[in-house]
Amino acid sequence: MKRLVAVAALTLVAATGAWAQNYPARSINLIVPFPPGGLTDVVGRAAAEGMQGHLGQGVVVENVTGGGGSIGLGRVVRAAPDGYTLIVGIWNTHVALAKLLKLDYDVVEDFAPVAFMADAPMLLTVHKSMPVNTFKELVSWLRANPDKASSASAGIGSPSHLLDEVLRKQTNTQFQTVFYRGAGVIMQDLMGGQVQLAYINPATAAPHVRSGVLRAVGVTSTQRLKIMPDVPTMAEAGFPGGLEFSLWAAIFAPKATPKEIIDTVNRAVVAALANPKVRERLMGQGVEIAAREKQAPAVLAALQRAEIRKWWPIIEAAGIKAQ
Repeated sequence: MKRLVAVAALTLVAATGAWAQNYPARSINLIVPFPPGGLTDVVGRAAAEGMQGHLGQGVVVENVTGGGGSIGLGRVVRAAPDGYTLIVGIWNTHVALAKLLKLDYDVVEDFAPVAFMADAPMLLTVHKSMPVNTFKELVSWLRANPDKASSASAGIGSPSHLLDEVLRKQTNTQFQTVFYRGAGVIMQDLMGGQVQLAYINPATAAPHVRSGVLRAVGVTSTQRLKIMPDVPTMAEAGFPGGLEFSLWAAIFAPKATPKEIIDTVNRAVVAALANPKVRERLMGQGVEIAAREKQAPAVLAALQRAEIRKWWPIIEAAGIKAQ
């Protein structure tokens, strides 16, 4: 009996090795767990386009929406660990989601890190009607006018909501957070002055900052953005202790995906991110492409765990719960 089990195990290992060596033999499905047009979709499609030439197979982007990204994640958790179903994971899905919702899977243990791709910082913007030009002036105004300003947020537990909570706590200010269902409505109300401030994707905000409708008082990156070099980092702007946040994007696979397949996909992602067309497309959206040494699976794994350690206590302390 023991001999039969051993033979079966060796057969399985041999079959898996051959299977991994022949990968990919058909097109790959890349899940984007949010609607088309958003930042996650933009990053996913740019990566898919760049990966195809390296892999010799098509990479098909599928938007699987709902549940704040949890529906798409569930699809990948249940998929075969054969490298033909991957997902673009972001800070929302692989850090905050598990603290906000009761999931039937583990966002760390049930996914295999493949490649860290990019950082996407947030721009703190104010409407032109606000009598402020800098972050310090904004803080002074908020302190002098408690609860007279409103900040737009993409929803409970979203990056903009978390950053509002951090801003209130670190600057001892009071203002309201208004929750919206999408970025389009946020921009409409922010530009119309119905809300006075918001953390916005730099690429979305940049044209309106240049036109003068909005003012940018800081960005949550470690360095100034190439597309908006005049905007200081939050540390430079005077945020107490600095404020660094990235709506980062990465690729994950189902757990138990063979290392050979992980390595193959990682090489394809690395090649895609080195492609000038892909780089231009992403950088034009205010996305900071990860340095080559940061694109490894081990770096992504360490980043995810560090982000969970950092942000879960903040979510808990703020009493944030999904509704």
